[in-house]
Amino acid sequence: MVDLCSCNKYLKVEADIGADAIWCNKCFSNFDIEDVPISIKLKAELQEWILQYGKWIDWENDGIVPNGVELEEIHNKKGLILTEKVQKELAGKFKVSFSPSTYAKRNANRIQ
Repeated sequence: MVDLCSCNKYLKVEADIGADAIWCNKCFSNFDIEDVPISIKLKAELQEWILQYGKWIDWENDGIVPNGVELEEIHNKKGLILTEKVQKELAGKFKVSFSPSTYAKRNANRIQ
């Protein structure tokens, strides 16, 4: 089994600015995508997905853009699909869960 961290069994797929998509779901370490034993194609899909993170955030005004909730939902649906692919490739080695973005939903009622 590949050693990613001492927790070594529970991973999550989560998007964040400046981070790769695979994390330890126990200690929250962020793993270099190159160290994760998945296909090159899936690594590229995850990296492309990460680049889309935050398209729903109005960074200048600390809010969300018009249609931000919908953009976040689309991003989360893609993240769930990618998580299923990661789980399939790592079956028997790791348990993988998905951590969706909730920023837009939490901020949808704020004045923009």
